[in-house]
Amino acid sequence: MAPEYVLETRGLTKEFRGFTAVDSVDLRVQTGHIHALIGPNGAGKTTVFNLLTKFLTPTRGDILYRGESITSMKANQIARLGLVRSFQISAVFGHMSVLENVRVALQQKLGNSFHFWKSENSLRQLDERALQLLADVDLDGFAQTLAIELPYGRKRALELATTLALDPVVLLLDEPTQGMGGEDVDMVVALVRRAAQNRTVLMVEHNLSVVSRLCDRITVLARGAVLAEGDYETVSANPQVREAYMGSEATVEEAHP
Repeated sequence: MAPEYVLETRGLTKEFRGFTAVDSVDLRVQTGHIHALIGPNGAGKTTVFNLLTKFLTPTRGDILYRGESITSMKANQIARLGLVRSFQISAVFGHMSVLENVRVALQQKLGNSFHFWKSENSLRQLDERALQLLADVDLDGFAQTLAIELPYGRKRALELATTLALDPVVLLLDEPTQGMGGEDVDMVVALVRRAAQNRTVLMVEHNLSVVSRLCDRITVLARGAVLAEGDYETVSANPQVREAYMGSEATVEEAHP
């Protein structure tokens, strides 16, 4: 039987020269859920993400994936297990076509990544899957477009397609709507909802309207520690959460209209 929680942390702590950035965080991400990690600036959200994906090493604590400790593993080992992070930076090759970008990601999944010297015919076997992934993120009409020519929102969709090419079990999204206007935000919300089918998503997100529309469960961090957890209705009504966002008794919605 698969574990109820696909990803857990127990007492996860990160200290930097006496400063505690993440303080004994217990996080449980349920299989099949979209789970958000939110909090005001400096709350420790990105540091937690960096610890989960082993860009940073914990000072103390344990990280479990599918019930097994991955605390001592390296970033590339964790990615091969199916814990894959996207949207932290632009991860596309600007002067390659949209199709070629996804094909490179598929090569990596097959273990022969970046074999640019292979013949075009030998790589065309990947095109059917690449085109399917582009259709999944509404980019099938952009297959031959250079990635650098895509509008910002479409470029983020391409990043999602290249991530999905790695067949993630848990998809970690770092600020997927950062810097976007309303139309692009709506597009990304729809794409994340689609990508979450048959997989688990953990996302850091500043836009609480996005969180309220997408997420099954929310963990709120403040000063590196867990402040509250629950569904959106629960955490948005929590006076401590309001105080953390606004320094007053204002609602969370007012903090992020």
